[in-house]
Amino acid sequence: MREHSIHHFTTHDGVELFYRHWPAPQPEADAPRRALLLLHRGHEHSGRIGHLADELDLPGFEVFAWDARGHGQSPGERGDSPGFGTNVRDLQSFAEHIAAHHGVALEDLAVVAQSVGAVLAATWVHDYAPPIRSLVLASPAFKVKLYVPFARTGLKLAQYWRGNFFVNSYVKARFLSHDPQRIASYDSDPLIARPISVRVLLGLYEAAERVVADAQAIQVPTQLLVSGADFVVHRAPQQRFFERLGTPRKEMHVLPGFFHDTLGERDRHLALGRARRFILECFAQAPQQPSLLDADRLGHSCAEAEALATPLPPYSPRGLYWRATRAGLRLGRLLSDGVKLGFDTGFDSGSTLDYVYRNQPSGSGPLGRLVDRAYLGSIGWRGIRQRKLHIEELLRLAMAHLREQGREVRILDIAAGHGRYILEALAGVEPLPESVLLRDYSELNVREGSALIERLGLADRARFAQGDAFDRDDLAALRPQPSLAVVSGLYELFAGNAEVGRSLAGVGDVLEEGGYLIYTGQPWHPQLELIARALTSHRGGQAWVMRRRSQVEMDQLVAAAGFRKLTQRVDEWGIFTVSLAVREPRP
Repeated sequence: MREHSIHHFTTHDGVELFYRHWPAPQPEADAPRRALLLLHRGHEHSGRIGHLADELDLPGFEVFAWDARGHGQSPGERGDSPGFGTNVRDLQSFAEHIAAHHGVALEDLAVVAQSVGAVLAATWVHDYAPPIRSLVLASPAFKVKLYVPFARTGLKLAQYWRGNFFVNSYVKARFLSHDPQRIASYDSDPLIARPISVRVLLGLYEAAERVVADAQAIQVPTQLLVSGADFVVHRAPQQRFFERLGTPRKEMHVLPGFFHDTLGERDRHLALGRARRFILECFAQAPQQPSLLDADRLGHSCAEAEALATPLPPYSPRGLYWRATRAGLRLGRLLSDGVKLGFDTGFDSGSTLDYVYRNQPSGSGPLGRLVDRAYLGSIGWRGIRQRKLHIEELLRLAMAHLREQGREVRILDIAAGHGRYILEALAGVEPLPESVLLRDYSELNVREGSALIERLGLADRARFAQGDAFDRDDLAALRPQPSLAVVSGLYELFAGNAEVGRSLAGVGDVLEEGGYLIYTGQPWHPQLELIARALTSHRGGQAWVMRRRSQVEMDQLVAAAGFRKLTQRVDEWGIFTVSLAVREPRP
């Protein structure tokens, strides 16, 4: 039996989470450190999967397993967290901790996860695009069997009226495994907690639906181990997830008669043998990831954007529905200042984004303000405001890194809109940056942004200028040479990778070596068809059709321009990402 040690790591919001570490008993000389990361089921903890450190029989691998927030020996109310997205970011923090403190690169990490832990792992890989070597998902809980009709709808309504509350798991140990020892240990384990908060349960459902629908974005080699007699979760979403997986290196195994605790079943050697073989085969080859630099011309997101740009038959049910939606918005512009501004300048314009950032409902009378409040409260605009907070967070982080290195902070934003997210991030920063250059193609944005600089008293540090964010030569000639560049909300508006690559190359040309780049992405949006069918762009009132880029694709474009990604933030809904990268030395 391997001996393990007990540790804690500080996650993104300062909470210390518990984990176990099993060192490799047979490390290979001069070989890279390889590791397994084990993720437990809901209600359970790392001690329940510790047997896998031995039973997977991978002696050259270190093994790590945590107690998720609100589970086992980690703090937090049992079965609760601020949200499912918080758990996903905890996992990102844990992976970064393993890399920084144990010397295991993400490329040398394999993840083995079960049930809720498997959904957590799949969401992490989808949203953050970590370059891990392989992913083994055992009975992922993409859809829990609630058995009560309309249970999910009822929980949503109850949460709306009561706020967060807890429900207890109905699952008995005898329906999880045929192994008598596992059944007995489950019933006697004081660290197993049956409650789960409604916000975590509903967040699990929402994340699972999103990841299943967009599994094509996952490029990590993935194996699914499906229990054939699972009383806890549905199999159909597991099958859909597998069919849609973007990686060509994938396999799915249905294990007849297995209950939900796939990796703790009586005959689990049948599952573990497959997992061991899959992991070793993935490590036997160099890390592989298909290039997505041509995804704008070939593949899922290209086809999706083309379908959204295709007009619907005007008298078809969907055609009539979207005509009615557009008519409702035109009516709304008579009441809501935000909707009117969207029609006047484009719903993707800098003026609209600045209005969304301010988040102050305005309109014609009480009804107009009510309509405007609903407009500003849409999930897309909530995501935009969270993106602003993440940009400000990473701006301060990058500025702190530069100061620690004894370097000047010279900021460049190549398409700043009104520049509010940059300028407001400087509040309370000491010392202020040596220079801030904000650029935008729109004369209106330059004028409004310059006025904002004056109002905030930053005219001695910041200036606004008109410029083309896609002119590589123009970008490369900018002076003073920036040490921190920002590109926010720009590339999401342009489908072509050639122009995005040209813009990034210009940023790479002008940025100092070792300088930082903050960039945004939009790998997912639940209102994509609404945007395409009913909203207009700043480009001559055309339909606002967006081509989504997976995080893998966006990161590849940034890497091709000479940058190495350091860290990332993503909102609770998985819509907008904000990443920080460093300019690598030029060849």
